[in-house]
Amino acid sequence: MIARLTDILKDKFGLDEEHLSEAQRLHTESGDNLGQILIDQKNLSEDQLLEALSIQYGMPFWSRLPFESTESDFTDKVSIQFLKKYHLVPLEYTEAISAKDCGLKPHNDSKNEAIQFQPGCVIAINDPLGFQPLDDLVKTIGITDYRVVLSTRGAILAAINLQYDLRRDSAEQLVQDMEENGTNIISEIEETADLLDDTSDAPIIKLVNHIISQSIKARASDIHFEPYQTSFTVRYRVDGILYDLLTPPKWIQPALISRVKVMAKMNIAEKRLPQDGRFEVKIGDQDIDVRVSTIPTAFGERLVLRLLNKSGSLLELEDLGLEPARLKLLKRLISTPNGIILNTGPTGSGKTTTLYAILSSINQPNINIITIEDPIEYQIKGISQIQVNPKIELTFARGLRSIVRQDPDVILVGEVRDKETAEIAVQSALTGHLVFSTLHTNDSASSITRLVDMGVEPFLISSSILAVVAQRLVRVLCEDCRRVYEPNPIYLKSIGFSPELFSEHTVYKAQGCENCFSTGYRGRLGIFEIMVLSERLKGLILKTFDSNRIKSEAVRQKMRTLRQDGMAKVLKGLTTVEEVLRVTQK
Repeated sequence: MIARLTDILKDKFGLDEEHLSEAQRLHTESGDNLGQILIDQKNLSEDQLLEALSIQYGMPFWSRLPFESTESDFTDKVSIQFLKKYHLVPLEYTEAISAKDCGLKPHNDSKNEAIQFQPGCVIAINDPLGFQPLDDLVKTIGITDYRVVLSTRGAILAAINLQYDLRRDSAEQLVQDMEENGTNIISEIEETADLLDDTSDAPIIKLVNHIISQSIKARASDIHFEPYQTSFTVRYRVDGILYDLLTPPKWIQPALISRVKVMAKMNIAEKRLPQDGRFEVKIGDQDIDVRVSTIPTAFGERLVLRLLNKSGSLLELEDLGLEPARLKLLKRLISTPNGIILNTGPTGSGKTTTLYAILSSINQPNINIITIEDPIEYQIKGISQIQVNPKIELTFARGLRSIVRQDPDVILVGEVRDKETAEIAVQSALTGHLVFSTLHTNDSASSITRLVDMGVEPFLISSSILAVVAQRLVRVLCEDCRRVYEPNPIYLKSIGFSPELFSEHTVYKAQGCENCFSTGYRGRLGIFEIMVLSERLKGLILKTFDSNRIKSEAVRQKMRTLRQDGMAKVLKGLTTVEEVLRVTQK
């Protein structure tokens, strides 16, 4: 059998004899699957292996599993853990499936929409030799007429997660059930590894799990539990905008908040003081770090959950939204051996993401990078990261003073909050270190004023700071529903832009569809203002720290402002005029 599979791999995919021989040797020694060994060695892709197995066993290979027109009646009969362990999933299709739906490549385009399977049950498997799990599944769900297809592990896991998520009641239904069952919903609460695996019948646990899983599915960054005098509202923030998720009855408020506080290992008896906590959840293959903050209000505790997807990879510099010329400028700045580069903007403007992208781009074995942060949002391999801890007096200033004695090449200070931290950062830059940090100011020029207000001498600022990068996040237009329109010329003139400039480009407006939750936007990207401290700017800072004069001089030296960068992205069809004005208006 192995010989036949290797023949297929050689004939169809031109697999090298030497690679095959090495894989067969490892297969003989370890007993591991030959195909998996070839995949691990990067000599074969999973799709290629499954195509070969499809030829060998005469089974169809679906690179995609269509999720439309499916029913999930089996979810009450078989556990999600069983399906995930053996990588198989049953799908009951109520409509016919075409070749295009399955990701199949027909011999000619005319057959692209040809019917591949009539309505019925399809069982997707990853291992054609997994007879026993397949037989167990068929007996458990009680079917006799079904077809078996091969599919990738990723497609099967996605189908499993979707089917079990669709099974779950809506938040409104869960609340309704709780109202019907009365208010006595106190039960033993336990943590679970995977929210989709949680089989708890406790209504409050099901409701919290549902709120978190739906928020993650909607790509939310925060969940707000907001108590008022006679009502209780749950909202989530998607792409920087808050949307209502649920308005449960007021009596559910204490139990819902207590459940979240238990998950975050907080003191549920303490309702008078602010608290902070955290916990981790899994949604399928996503690891989510949840940070919880509570404050007491007149009508009960208010909670905010910050969701951080640790499964997502860090962004590269090229993914931030910088144009080639400005990206080249930033790369030149971060390759400087010493000095300070400040990143400024309000909370939630993407400063941390930008700094992590910068650190990742310069992270090399011959460079010693140390950070002090509050909190550490991502762990980066090869970088020493320190968490601020005020309880033991580990502040930014104290940590930074110790970092300097650790022979660093690059230092990241999470935020310059006081004069002491600012002065140590300046001294570090003057003694040969490259320092990155953040400030909360509206634009790049205001950072100079802010540092002077803290008590840093202007001559130290001009001699240590290389550049200030101000940034905001704008929502990206949904490509499925955006529509062309012509902005009003009077409106464009009122905000300082020439209508002629817009007439030469296609400008789009947000519309809204099911793919973007009817918002018209999907995802965000950065707009940037990079103020490099030239000799003329340094000289001006020694004379005055008026932010308006500093900004005017920087603009004269061809600095592109936040609004100008935003409008450039409008002209590229990435966002809207209204969105740029929303984040740049003072």
